[in-house]
Amino acid sequence: SPSARARSTLTLLHLEQDRGCTAATRNVRLAAIHALVRFIGQHSPLHAQWCSEICTIPLKKTSPPAVTYLDKNEMDALLNAPDRGTPQGQRDFALLLFLYNTGARADEAATLTISSLQGPTPHVKILGKGRKVRICPLWSLTTRILHPLTIGRDPGEPVFLNRLKHRMTRFGVTSLVKRHWRRVCLQNPAQRDKRVGAHTIRHTTAVHLLR
Repeated sequence: SPSARARSTLTLLHLEQDRGCTAATRNVRLAAIHALVRFIGQHSPLHAQWCSEICTIPLKKTSPPAVTYLDKNEMDALLNAPDRGTPQGQRDFALLLFLYNTGARADEAATLTISSLQGPTPHVKILGKGRKVRICPLWSLTTRILHPLTIGRDPGEPVFLNRLKHRMTRFGVTSLVKRHWRRVCLQNPAQRDKRVGAHTIRHTTAVHLLR
């Protein structure tokens, strides 16, 4: 009878050839199988050889996705998408502008506290990955737009709040960006093929700085 490795390999081939899944999806499925097999191997020595066979199945090499960024007119359209006549629209515009100004990650914006916004020369102290701190100057427009969100509030509070007045999550930040990008696409259907999230704005900031 076929070995455990052969049977698993056939299953993975079925994913790619019959179901049309990408190599990335195949790797996700295989990683889940590897995790289960390692758990079984730790708790059932009788299955040690079976586990070792399956764990030898390698992940497929995949090409990294192309880095997406927005041109100046596309970024301007995204900034203009929120309805600034409402409190939520004002917050959304402030968050989009902050992301573009600083190149901050979604979780960095979500955890930003009021005390991180400092002066007299306007700048922000961002706590990044590995608890590394970086200082980024703020445009005068960014400072002016952020001011109404912070005035009269405790310095330890987060700058950006959700509808329930709780700290936003990184998923909430990403969802906000995607929601407003969909509004841009309604006005310009040609943009629908471009996938845009919070990290897209980070790349956009870097490209615009280089230019």
